[in-house]
Amino acid sequence: MIRRIAHLDMDAFYASVELLRYPQLRGQPVVVGGGRRYQPESLPDGSLRFARLAEYAGRGVSTTATYEARAQGVNSGMPLARAARQCPQAVLLPADFDEYRRYSRLFKAAVREIAPIIEDRGIDEIYIDLGDLPGVADDGGRAIAVEIKRRVREATGLSCSIGVAPNKLLAKMASELDKPDGLTLIAEDDLESRIWPLPARRINGIGPKAAARLEAMGVRTIGELAACDPAVLVERFGRSTGAWLHDAAHGRDARAVVTRREPKSMSRETTFERDLHPVRDRETLSAAFTELCERVAEDLRRKGYVGRTIGIKLRFDDFSTVTRDQTLESYTDDARSIRRAAGHCLKRVPLARRLRLLGVRVGTLLPATAQAARSTPHAPETLMLFE
Repeated sequence: MIRRIAHLDMDAFYASVELLRYPQLRGQPVVVGGGRRYQPESLPDGSLRFARLAEYAGRGVSTTATYEARAQGVNSGMPLARAARQCPQAVLLPADFDEYRRYSRLFKAAVREIAPIIEDRGIDEIYIDLGDLPGVADDGGRAIAVEIKRRVREATGLSCSIGVAPNKLLAKMASELDKPDGLTLIAEDDLESRIWPLPARRINGIGPKAAARLEAMGVRTIGELAACDPAVLVERFGRSTGAWLHDAAHGRDARAVVTRREPKSMSRETTFERDLHPVRDRETLSAAFTELCERVAEDLRRKGYVGRTIGIKLRFDDFSTVTRDQTLESYTDDARSIRRAAGHCLKRVPLARRLRLLGVRVGTLLPATAQAARSTPHAPETLMLFE
């Protein structure tokens, strides 16, 4: 069996879903982020007024941006205040994750109809094992990749980019070479001409710190990394990472497409637009805390899991971060039980500073179908939050 793996990445996924809803914004710089107050405003004539990035005030970050906004320097994860300086005229839309998850299910179902062996890597990307599909041995997977792209567009109205290669490492790099709406095939003998000229940081797994350390060694491209003495890499990065860097630069990756990956935990968190006071903003904090618990519980039920370890995460105005957790006697996916346990965790944290971030996590997960004791929902205790 020929080993051919595809990496499918939806193009500017969140922004593209928003453009389906607001087609009048096509061709404009659009940034998804900010809060619900940036919803489009209906005008008396039936048209919509969209918020502009220049109007943004707060500490949120860009969730994603259209390619027109990216061309002006706005990237995912960028603080919106900085993005406003880069592209003040960009339209600002709030994120709608329920809608993004719906489109995620649609595109993955469309792929499974013709290529059932897929590895879910998040809301907007998957790996696909093409090895035993008809015709792949003849054209390296091009025809099936074209058909996958057609099916995805038919099911969602959205475009995707696909990279096809002998392994997952190269497939992911290939999918990024011709965005948007790209299709790139990489074979074993393409390594020197198409992969080695790329920056070393294009290897998935080389982050900013590792890239900076490599650059300090004079290593900027994947080809320069491939030419490094493996012993030097081991000396500088440790045995495991050094060996991996050498293998990755030579395009070696034996990982299989994993059709199911059991999550270790599920969490939700929110960063506030302004620092909130534990006493004066108690009502706002309490509502946010309850909503996080409800959203985590909804995630558990939707994905079919129950958990026992309930945890919280707090980040204060001085950027210090505190976590606390509690292990329950039985498994649960009940929002009230999660809220109650998270509230007890909260009581173990000194609340002397303003809060900039609040998070709730459920760990020690089991599939809901497993023979695990399920917690029975109880009436919520009266907890004075942030007292």
